[in-house]
Amino acid sequence: MKLIGSTTSPYVRKVRIALLEKNLPYEFVNDPPWSADSGVPQYNPLGKVPALVTDDGATLFDSNILIDYFELLSAAPALLPREPHALLQVKQTIVLADGITDAGIAILLEGRRPAQQQSSDWVARQRGKIERGLSALEELAQGKTWLHGDDFGAADIAAGCLLFWLDFRIATLDWRTTAPALRALAERLAVRASFQQTVPAE
Repeated sequence: MKLIGSTTSPYVRKVRIALLEKNLPYEFVNDPPWSADSGVPQYNPLGKVPALVTDDGATLFDSNILIDYFELLSAAPALLPREPHALLQVKQTIVLADGITDAGIAILLEGRRPAQQQSSDWVARQRGKIERGLSALEELAQGKTWLHGDDFGAADIAAGCLLFWLDFRIATLDWRTTAPALRALAERLAVRASFQQTVPAE
């Protein structure tokens, strides 16, 4: 398999962690989609990463689709539950974590626009999404080792990539003070080899 992505993308990191947890061999092609000469559009018409070329030559994109695909390969450990209602709950948490990440990226991109074109109302709206989303994740994480069930899974990967991305890109957001259960989750995730091997770097 060949994974096309950027080392700084939290969505690419989700996929890399899933591959490492399942011990699936792959080639990583670091191709930031923002580069003028990026080849990403040839793999994903939306020009977004991650994208994956499978061993049989098929092309897939979107981090959650890729994790679904890895589950089809039957490589242990399972990162998604098989029971439909449990699966729905896990995917809802993943969507929540991804949505918080999207709001953070929106703030980051707004900050790169010329100062006179930036909207404080837009930034405030995105910060509200982040605050409400983190509050919901914090409630879910309380009293648990992992977010769903007794085992580490895809929801934990999504939450961890979100939290560590916030540290990386929006360091002024002190989520650890207001979310102690998420802080404890992050500490558990930080010592996993898959997270240590995928720390983003500029």
